[in-house]
Formats: sequence, C-alpha cells, structure tokens
Amino acid sequence: MIRKATEGDVETIFNFICELALYEKLRDDVTATPEILMDSLFVKKQAEVIIAEEEGRALGFALYFHNFSTFKGKACLYLEDIFVKEEQRGRGVGKMLFKRLAQIAVERGCERFDWAVLDWNKPSIEFYKSLGACPMDEWTVFRLTGESLNRVADK
Repeated sequence: MIRKATEGDVETIFNFICELALYEKLRDDVTATPEILMDSLFVKKQAEVIIAEEEGRALGFALYFHNFSTFKGKACLYLEDIFVKEEQRGRGVGKMLFKRLAQIAVERGCERFDWAVLDWNKPSIEFYKSLGACPMDEWTVFRLTGESLNRVADK
C-alpha cells in the first residue's frame, strides 16, 4: 500500500534518508534531522512524502515537490529522492511508488515528472528506462552550496 506520510513518520523518513545516503556513498552529506524534517515537511510544507508499506512495515519512500516549467506555464512534479529497502527490491515496491507519483502528477495537472539519478547507478537507470523515462543527456545540473552560495548571495 502507498500512503501519504504524516507527522508520525518523521523518524521513518529520516531513517530512509540515511539509508539512501549510505547507498549513494553520501552519508557524510546528511545534515537533516528529524526536527528539520518536521519543520520543512509538515510546518512549512516545502515537500511531500509518500510511503510504501506492508502490514505496517515501511518498505520505501519518495520525497517530491512542485517545480515550474516556464515553457509549459505550469507546475510540474519533481522527485527529489526515492528509496526502497534493499531486502524489498525486486518486489515491485519502486514501481508502485512511481505509479503513485505519476498519478499525483496527472491529478494535479502536471505535464512533466522529472528527477535526477547518479551516473553510476545503473540498476536505477535501467529501471527508469523500463518505465519509459528518457535521460536528458543534453542537460547538465549545476548547484551552489556552502561558501559559493553565500558568496553569490552577498553580491
């Protein structure tokens, strides 16, 4: 079953984020805390989360929000992160999460559903292609963080 996350799921969401970070070899980058997530997700409502569960056990999650297409003139759905516990992979949990996200996008009138994937993550890339997703090879993602972000903000 796929359900919308509630405030009571903050620890579960945080644990999924930590597991995802370990999988992506980025655990040292996690500065989120359950308190930060509570504020961001349920007070400020900056993003949303759905959780896949079976018999009350959380199997995976997806964190998403709306971005905007100036060319479409509409909001689109952006998947920030999706993660399925290792022992649950291959059972269709990821596909169920993607199906629900696609339904949300359609229900909300989104014409696009975007996400990024690490180049080395071949299993995920193949899974996304099997869904009919196409890589945006002509685009390069840029990011400002930390000192660079602060330096630009000061100018």
